[in-house]
Amino acid sequence: MSSPEAKRLKTEAAKIGTHNGHFHADEALAVYMLRLLPSFNNAALLRTRDSAALETCDIIVDVSGVYDGTKHFDHHQRGFTETFSSSKQTKLSSAGLVYKHFGRAIIAQRLSLPEDHASVELLYQKLYTEFVEALDANDNGISAYPREIEPAFSTGGITLPSLIGAFNPNWNAPVDQAGEDALFEKASKFIGDVFSQKLEYYASAWLPAREFVVKALEERTKHDVDGRILVFEQSIPWKDHLFTLEAEEGITDEGKKPLYVLYGEGAGKPNWRIQCVPVSKDSFESRKPLPEAWRGFRDEELSKISGVPGGVFVHASGFIGGNTSYEGALAMAKKALEL
Repeated sequence: MSSPEAKRLKTEAAKIGTHNGHFHADEALAVYMLRLLPSFNNAALLRTRDSAALETCDIIVDVSGVYDGTKHFDHHQRGFTETFSSSKQTKLSSAGLVYKHFGRAIIAQRLSLPEDHASVELLYQKLYTEFVEALDANDNGISAYPREIEPAFSTGGITLPSLIGAFNPNWNAPVDQAGEDALFEKASKFIGDVFSQKLEYYASAWLPAREFVVKALEERTKHDVDGRILVFEQSIPWKDHLFTLEAEEGITDEGKKPLYVLYGEGAGKPNWRIQCVPVSKDSFESRKPLPEAWRGFRDEELSKISGVPGGVFVHASGFIGGNTSYEGALAMAKKALEL
């Protein structure tokens, strides 16, 4: 979807409209994201439920009962079913609506690339899935788990929506409209800073890691004839990229999928890690855990049990281990493949 950002360029200061009263994370983020765009960078904010006053704004979020993708970005109206894409089921909030239409422009601006660049699209999809979608779900009352599952503890007080909610005036300490608007601006900056930090991380750290995963996949038969071992010089965010690239490249043969990832612990540190590839990106279950006989042992004891000198440790669950050298880590990985 092409952004209508270019159509919004004006010589006069733009104005964003949203509702007053109790505010939530979605409109707080929506307003922040709009202000990242050149045409809304210095936009004034009008918080009201007066329809006539709202219509004087250049863009209206989370109020008005209309979604048209140009000026009105509300999701409360009967019959609203908009999602981010055909592969998503989560109904959008005002944050998701603004991101859907303007996210590419925001990311392209950060990367100094055209909106249709492949890197912009990768980040656009990633940032929605990893950040914005959860806010959409929360605002629309969509649970992440089936209702019959009881959580072991409460996370309600540490979620972003709950933290934004805490910026609202206390029920027993009312403020006037100006005071309420000032609290909204603080809340918008708070959640916006988190959004910007996420974007910065994905742009400057996560995205550049992709080319290293591509290279490791290309060279994986150097370490194992079936390509079951990947090697990186240091720890990088590899999991997302590996699963994406496996799908893109049609790596479906279970006997030829990567099982172990080796990486150095960093500059000046000789130790190497051997980490198991999980069955899915967010799973704690490994495709092939390190041998049960090695688990929970360290140093000389581990070296003796494994038969590989330089052993440092193997985690009790078998998902990760370490050796004092690359050669030792590779030997552990090769042995583990046969056990």
